Formats: sequence, structure tokens, C-alpha cells
Amino acid sequence: MKRITVLLTLAVFVLLSAMSFAQIELTVWYHDGQEFERAVIRDQIERFNASQDRIKITGVEIPEGTYTQQVNAAALAGRLPDILDLDGPTVANFAWGYYLHPLDEFMTEELIEDFLPSIIQQGLYHDNIWALGTFDSGLGFYANKSYLERVGARIPEGVEDAWTMDEFMEILYDLKELPEVTYPIDFKINYGVGEWFTYGFSPFWQAFGADLIDRESFMTAEGVLNGPEGIAAGEWFQGLFTEGLAHPNPPGDAEFVEGRAALSWVGHWAYVGYNEALGDDLVLVPPPIFPAGQAAGMGSWAWSITSVCEDPAAAWEFLEFILQPEEIVKMTNANGAVPSRFSAVELSEYYKEGGPLELFVEQLNTIAVERPVTPAYPTITSVFANAVDNIIKGGDVKAILDRAVRDIDRDIRDNDGYPFEW
Repeated sequence: MKRITVLLTLAVFVLLSAMSFAQIELTVWYHDGQEFERAVIRDQIERFNASQDRIKITGVEIPEGTYTQQVNAAALAGRLPDILDLDGPTVANFAWGYYLHPLDEFMTEELIEDFLPSIIQQGLYHDNIWALGTFDSGLGFYANKSYLERVGARIPEGVEDAWTMDEFMEILYDLKELPEVTYPIDFKINYGVGEWFTYGFSPFWQAFGADLIDRESFMTAEGVLNGPEGIAAGEWFQGLFTEGLAHPNPPGDAEFVEGRAALSWVGHWAYVGYNEALGDDLVLVPPPIFPAGQAAGMGSWAWSITSVCEDPAAAWEFLEFILQPEEIVKMTNANGAVPSRFSAVELSEYYKEGGPLELFVEQLNTIAVERPVTPAYPTITSVFANAVDNIIKGGDVKAILDRAVRDIDRDIRDNDGYPFEW
């Protein structure tokens, strides 16, 4: 009897030991962005797995073009991974759909304060933080310094030193007179109608005092997108194309680097190519001061833990690893994006004080406006992008914006205002 008891005790001990040392296996989905981004993520997964033997991460690359659709399909089928890479503007929609697990329980105040405010704002929905990015985006005017000097334009030194609207317009007309310049501004219309149109052009509406939705209630766009300020923004933007200041149908992506455009309104991702082409002639300037001030885009891909993950604490260990300042800089050195933490910014040759892209960090701390954090965003961005396209093509601005408001408000009504309770 005594021997049986000892054997049972040993068996229980072995079983408990095996359970305590059982490896936790977690799956990570991430979009297949540029190859150098993918290489960094693969390397981070490999090094995390090698650093300990308790948690094993398996990475799965998902095509970027169908990423959101595949996530939604997996959620409906109950097959979400444990950790999910997602585009910032989709955070609220995914949280509303109960796809995500809040990250607040793992975050200290010190950690939160080290993130750029734009990163926190992007991931914040109903008082919880649902996603954290290793990088943010920068948006501004790259300019050909030689062209600016030839027309006597001053070069702003920071956000507060930006051109006024009148000054900006005068510079554009002067630049148009240069024989080399076909259109003063390259707006990257060749990117096509899609998220670029919302990310890139909604800041102009916001700088005029309009917006994509009422951010107090998030229940309507009426009077906000199609009010007097919104119409004024649309008419000004349309005028840039009708007056020959911006190219409505650029043949490709080389207008600025080949000297046919003097200014290029685009993001951080263009810096390396622009710098190679223009060298010392490349300068970065902030958006002008419009009737209601200034605005710039923000937001990018971020990491989250899904609601089906059985061990969120283990998943957080992986996120904590890739969110270290040194790991963040590995990624931003590869893709050129803005590091998501102040401690990482200090390690970046591009973005630290005195760096060539320091302006983007300043903007993210002052004038950046997040795309509306609402489950209705997929509809908002689709509707607004199509509205901008029709405005560029010369349509009636008020009628276009009125129609956009009806479509946005209909979606919100159809979803009962997107109620949410965690």
C-alpha cells in the first residue's frame, strides 16, 4: 500500500512537472509588407524563440491586399490567431467585433508615457488600449530647395514656422512659372482611390475646421463633413487641380524626383528615394496654416492580442520583446517609419533631435489627427476616398459631400450606432 502511494505521488509530481514545463505555442499573423519589414519580423520571432524555451511563436504572413478580409473571415470561423498585426484605423472595428483583448492590464504608466501620444490615441477605444505599434507614420511636404530659392520662398524651420495659406498659394503660383515645373504639387494621385486618399487628404479638411465625423458623438457626419468649412476645404482642394497647381492624373511615381513637381505631399516612406535623387536639395516642410490651423496624418500598423488567445500574458511577453526601443529601431531603420516610443526616437539617426526627419516627430506631438477611432471607419474611409476622387474630377463639391454624409450616416444607423460593452 505504501509503495502504491509513493508511486502515485511520483506520478502526480511528474505530471505536474510536465504541465508546468509544457511549451506554450502561439501563432502570430502579420501583413506581408515590404521584404525588409518581413525580414525584421522573422528575425525577431526567431530571436525571441531562441531567448527562452517556454513560449514558441509561429509567424504567418498574410497578403496585405486581403489582410482585413482574411481577419474578418477567420473571426467569423472562430480561427483567429493569438497575436494579430492590424492597420491602425481598423482597431476600433476589430475591438467592437470582440476580436481583441485589451492591453491595459499589462502596461505601466511609465510605459504608456514613453509611447508617442499618437500611438496611444490610435489604439484607444472605449477607455481601453487595444493595440500598440512599433512605428507611426509621418506626412508632410517634401520640397525641392533649389526651386523654392528661385522663387524667393522662405523655408519653414518647424511646425510653428509654417507657411500661411496665402503665402503657400503665392508660392504655388510662382513655382508654376518655372519652366521645369509642370505642376507645382505632386499629391501621389497615382496611388489610386483608397486609404491614401483619406490618410493624405482628410488633414486638409480638418485644417479648414471640418472633419469626417462628429467626434463628440461619433453618430453623424452631418454638418461636419458637409458644413461650410467642409465645402470650403473641398472647393480649395478642387481648385488646386482645376488651376493647374496639382496633377489630377500623374503618369507615375517620379514627378518629384525628375523635377516636374516642386513639392510632394507624401509620407515618411518616400524619404530614402527622394534623398537619393535630390540630396542637399531635399527639404521637409510642415503643412501650411489654413483657416482653422494645421493638421497632418498619423497612424500605421500595430500589434494586438486576440480575444481567443488562451494565454494573453504569454502573448504580451512577445509583444513586450518587439516593443523594446532597440527592437523598434531595428524595424524603423528598415522601413523608415517614425519610432513609436520616445526612448526609441533618441536611438534613431533619422528622427532624433537634429535628424533629417525630426519634423515628423514634432508633428505627431502637436498637429497630427488620428483617423476617426470608430467601428464605422471602414465605411467612412471608403465613402470619403470616393468623394475626394469625384471632387478632383470636377464634381459639385456640396452635392458630393452631402451624398457622402448620407452614406456614412446610413451605415451608422444600420448598425444601431455600433453599441459596445466589454
